[in-house]
Amino acid sequence: MIPNILSIAGSDPSGGAGIQADLKAISANGGYAMAALTALTAQNTRGVTAVDPIRPEMVTAQIATIRADIRIDAVKIGMLGDSTIIAAVVAALEGLSAPVVLDPVMVAKGGDRLLAAEAVAALRQILLPRAAVVTPNLPEAADLLGCEVAQSRAEMVAQARGLRVLGARAVYLKGGHLPGPVSPDLLLDAAGETWFEAPRVATKNTHGTGCTLSSALATQLARIPDLRQAAAAARAYTLRAIAGADRLSVGQGHGPLDHFFSMRS
Repeated sequence: MIPNILSIAGSDPSGGAGIQADLKAISANGGYAMAALTALTAQNTRGVTAVDPIRPEMVTAQIATIRADIRIDAVKIGMLGDSTIIAAVVAALEGLSAPVVLDPVMVAKGGDRLLAAEAVAALRQILLPRAAVVTPNLPEAADLLGCEVAQSRAEMVAQARGLRVLGARAVYLKGGHLPGPVSPDLLLDAAGETWFEAPRVATKNTHGTGCTLSSALATQLARIPDLRQAAAAARAYTLRAIAGADRLSVGQGHGPLDHFFSMRS
């Protein structure tokens, strides 16, 4: 059966990140994609120029209406904007048994802040414990923990453990910010550590990488109950989407991934 995957995130009208990237990644990984919007943004490959949050009551209504009619097999959560929307999402998901993949979107690739500073505590206290997997990059992990950005694999392990202490059942910590020719990702759960490594792809077109990985992971978790296998499949898909990014010609800044690389001749 094709799994139904709900993305709860903001919109990126340029199509590279946010809901738009989520819908593509979910579909490309074999899921039926659904979306509840948390914010409208004005952005392109060069940056974000405006953000307009959706009313929390409307966020709740979107999720409740979907739950009233459609089976949800997994949830991906991305940009939330502020603490009122975080609280609305937590309340709207009450009682749902499907796995939740939380991508703690805080800052856009161009440096624009997408999560209010006051909302970090709410994300940490009431949403992080709700997630089956949280998928931060190194700056996001440091923001959640209130510490310096990890500079080594040993510090990655320590910070992943810190996120589990805060309530995350599993942590997929993206190590793309570490220097070197290899990009290491760490999966940490109750069973221990698993490292995923691959050579870096030489491209500036990486807009929406975090959205893509977390959406692929949510879809794979609905299809493959084993977290390690699901994470490996999601990472392999994301790396191939990055590798195909330069075939696209979208914008003058950080371009998007090629989510549908498998359809190209």
